[in-house]
Amino acid sequence: MANSNSTKAMSVQKMIAENKSKKNVSQSVEKIVPVALFLLAAISVLTTVGIVLTLIFETITFFGSVSIIEYVTSTEWYPFSEANGSYGVWPLVLSTLKIAFIATVLAVPIGLASAIYLSEYASDNVRRVIKPVLEVLAGIPTIVYGFFALTFLTPLLKNFIPELSTFNALSPGLIVGVMIIPMIASLSEDAMSSVPKAIREGALAMGSTRLEVALKIVLPAAMSGIVASIVLAISRAIGETMIVTVAGGSTPNADWSVTDSIQTMTAYIAQVTTGDAGFGTIKYYSIYSVGFTLFLFTLAMNMLAQFISKRFREEY
Repeated sequence: MANSNSTKAMSVQKMIAENKSKKNVSQSVEKIVPVALFLLAAISVLTTVGIVLTLIFETITFFGSVSIIEYVTSTEWYPFSEANGSYGVWPLVLSTLKIAFIATVLAVPIGLASAIYLSEYASDNVRRVIKPVLEVLAGIPTIVYGFFALTFLTPLLKNFIPELSTFNALSPGLIVGVMIIPMIASLSEDAMSSVPKAIREGALAMGSTRLEVALKIVLPAAMSGIVASIVLAISRAIGETMIVTVAGGSTPNADWSVTDSIQTMTAYIAQVTTGDAGFGTIKYYSIYSVGFTLFLFTLAMNMLAQFISKRFREEY
């Protein structure tokens, strides 16, 4: 009996010791995890700061050789001309805006229509099938989109627009629009689904049809999320590279034609970084100035999206 009591006492002491050991380990982990998470967050912030500072310093070096007035106001972009190099960024900006405009015109109606259907009309089973399939479009590599625009869409459009060049703004603009449809549809559907069902049921009880509920009740109530999704999608279209590089061409034209070859800001950066400019030359530093201009565009679009989201957010 005495041996049994002694064994039980030793077991209890062992359990207490094990629990103390586990508690000490748990407390140590609780202290280490916040530090590790802070370091990981700091790495991402410092990386962003490093990229921005690199852009700023190299852009300043570029403007030490090229007038900022010429860069902003000139309509000629000929960085590879040894005799008369010209660095007016306007053709690249205009081409980028043309692509973004064409993509927006295509993507907004289709994306919103898809979001309205998924949010207001589709059953749960249909939504579970269609939404992932729609989002597959966002997972297709952009180089594939680019070759699709060049080898399929452009020859198809030539049947209707004979003057369309092999490289043009129309085909990549439409394909970029297809690429951003999932972003508009998915984010807008999320915003519309967050509108409380009680609001819909109240409108239906007042005699409204489902279409009236969707267009006059749910759509305005989710407007902040919808507009933010559109702005983010436009920002994505502005920054697209491979589609416009493959199907848009490399001709920096400062006109409004969508049937001729173009060159966007991202396409120029891709062209130069493939080895067309030597390190330390003005052409080399020009990619940083163009990159900084592109950074300002996307930053402005993201800030606009955040402002719209906060300014027009509905609290339920």
